[in-house]
Amino acid sequence: MDMASTEPTEPTTRRPMSWLRKVALLAGALYLVTFLSSIPAVFLLDPVLSDPGYIVGPGDDTRVLLGGLLDIVNALACIGTAVVLYPVVRRENEALALGFVAARVLEAAIIFVGVMSILTVVTLRQDLGSTPGADADSLITTGEALVALRDWTFLLGPGLAVANALLLGTLMYRSRLVPRVIPLLGLVGAPLLLASNTATMFGVNDQFSLLSLVALPGIFFWELSLGVYLVVRGFRPSPVTAGLDANGGRAPVDVAAGPAGPATTAGGS
Repeated sequence: MDMASTEPTEPTTRRPMSWLRKVALLAGALYLVTFLSSIPAVFLLDPVLSDPGYIVGPGDDTRVLLGGLLDIVNALACIGTAVVLYPVVRRENEALALGFVAARVLEAAIIFVGVMSILTVVTLRQDLGSTPGADADSLITTGEALVALRDWTFLLGPGLAVANALLLGTLMYRSRLVPRVIPLLGLVGAPLLLASNTATMFGVNDQFSLLSLVALPGIFFWELSLGVYLVVRGFRPSPVTAGLDANGGRAPVDVAAGPAGPATTAGGS
């Protein structure tokens, strides 16, 4: 009986992920983390934000502490998005890229201030709120002041999304690293959000008002679509990315001219 001979086949090897693909995947994932952490945090912190008597009541400290932890994760992810994207977008315009990093770090710092104010309310409630003879009125006033501080950080911190959208949106729009409709959402939404936040600051409208509902979707979907696109597709081919994979994120060197600067100018549209 004849037996069919089989030729040994070479095992298929998975092509290693390129440096640029890793950067896009990590940056996109960090953007998505900011959504997955910041949105639940708002609801988890509601007991201390909406109840002036929380500081002298029984309190749901575990829930509030979890909300604070999620806000910390959000702040760290904010910094991460800028640090990870910087080596790529700096080749479009280094000044705008540095500005984006600075704005993200400042945003995270303001978020941290808000978290600390809320955690201080929890500490005061645990140490003094249930102590017999404690001055309840003074504690409530202190708690309201700390919550007011957090409310201002919530306006000013995420309000820096205006600067982030203008800086990173411009970099992404010019470089075409992602479809232009994505950064266009941020570039259109940024002035609307700036108008809404400014009106809130001067008491013209509430933080959650019709103007806010009109202003928020542009920024919301700009960052969400950017995160999803970077995770699913990565960067589009662009002069900005030329040679970055081969050099592990470093700009290619022109032997005749010396170390190369940015691969394209700020007008690389």
